[in-house]
Amino acid sequence: MEETYIDTLDPEKLLQCPYDKNHQIRACRFPYHLIKCRKNHPDVANKLATCPFNARHQVPRAEISHHISSCDDKSCIEQDVVNQTRSLGQETLAESTWRCPPCDEDWDKDLWEQTSTPFVWGTANYCGNNSPASNIVMEHKSNLASGMRVPKSLPYVLPWKNNGNAQ
Repeated sequence: MEETYIDTLDPEKLLQCPYDKNHQIRACRFPYHLIKCRKNHPDVANKLATCPFNARHQVPRAEISHHISSCDDKSCIEQDVVNQTRSLGQETLAESTWRCPPCDEDWDKDLWEQTSTPFVWGTANYCGNNSPASNIVMEHKSNLASGMRVPKSLPYVLPWKNNGNAQ
């Protein structure tokens, strides 16, 4: 058994192409040859099916179910699945020790304790109710040069949003 296993892994072993019986290909080049030869022989490719366990196995469509039940590579895949299920079962048994850290933040409380009102365009700025100067209108300071004023409304199309059209 071990000799046949080592023999299948030999990269210099010659394998016969399923698409053209005259082709003898080294095992290390066989997957690449299959792709190339499948394109060159579409009539033969339609009559063959690919093994789900090893893409190198090209079997006549009528015999694929028998090949699947007796494929040597099936046992390797099944063993891997069994090992994965066992390792997943062991991982789920371990209980997590992670705990949520305590949170000192209260965003709702912070929202109510804010002293400034939100900015609204075109309205005067008032101090919040918690401020000592709650009834005093804050003086509006402008950084514009004298003789300039702030527009009362925004233009319909902003100059920098004109989709690159030069005016």
